[in-house]
Amino acid sequence: MSPVRDAIQNQVRHLMGAPPSNGASPLDTGDAGLFGPDSACWKVHGDFTSMMIGGVTALLLQMLHPGPLAGVWDHSNFRQDMQGRLRRTAQFIALTTYGSTEQAHGVIDRVKMIHGQVTGTLPEGTPYAADNPDLLTFVHVAEVSSFLAAYLRYRDPNFPGSEQDRYYAETARVAEMLGATQVPKSRREVADYLRAIRPQLRYDARTREVAQALLTQPIPNPAIAPFAELMFKAARHLLPDWAARMHGFATPLSQRPGIWIGVQGMGTVLRWAFDNSAETRARRRVAGLSAS
Repeated sequence: MSPVRDAIQNQVRHLMGAPPSNGASPLDTGDAGLFGPDSACWKVHGDFTSMMIGGVTALLLQMLHPGPLAGVWDHSNFRQDMQGRLRRTAQFIALTTYGSTEQAHGVIDRVKMIHGQVTGTLPEGTPYAADNPDLLTFVHVAEVSSFLAAYLRYRDPNFPGSEQDRYYAETARVAEMLGATQVPKSRREVADYLRAIRPQLRYDARTREVAQALLTQPIPNPAIAPFAELMFKAARHLLPDWAARMHGFATPLSQRPGIWIGVQGMGTVLRWAFDNSAETRARRRVAGLSAS
């Protein structure tokens, strides 16, 4: 890898809470995994730029639900370790999407074990548990709907509707393996689900503090501060209108074309820098299996 590529990769990895790339990866061994290279989720999850933006959007959406918010508030050091949350999410997505079947099952089992330890009581006295099937479904829908929205806006607006539905159906499998139930598996079902759950969502002082911790986390290198600012702007802009209003975010219409253009430029650089991405490694692995 060239020194410039290496520098860009490591700075972006640091921003997202990931360790520097050392050339070794669990994605280099094993079978084709849960989905394989022809799946819709391999395509959507393969664009690093839209996944970063969608990941931040997902967190902003998830924290509007009292249950997931309480889990973060009570069981994480979010003020100092928001990057850790981003890193763990990225690792989970990489292994369940591009890892071998054994690796995917392994990381799912680890997350289920962690969820079993995350319990508590909401401020008004209602008990919560991270392995509650309804909470798992909400966290999943917030996540995958944000990933797909980012992919459509910033990578491929012509991604066919049938493929979008296939993406939701594929990723629902992982949610169900985690213990989620009644997981929506199409665009219509996702839209209906989000419409139905909105009365359960709220924004309060704890939501504001967690959102601030996410959006104002320290930038490790001032040189990439403009990149981080653009990513966070794009993530806020990607929220559904009703969720953006709950957070009090407003993106003037005059700024929106500039955000889109900036993300396109950022995406070009990152696709060049991350030429040895998770998807690339996985495709190389599967090609090797076919040749053997």
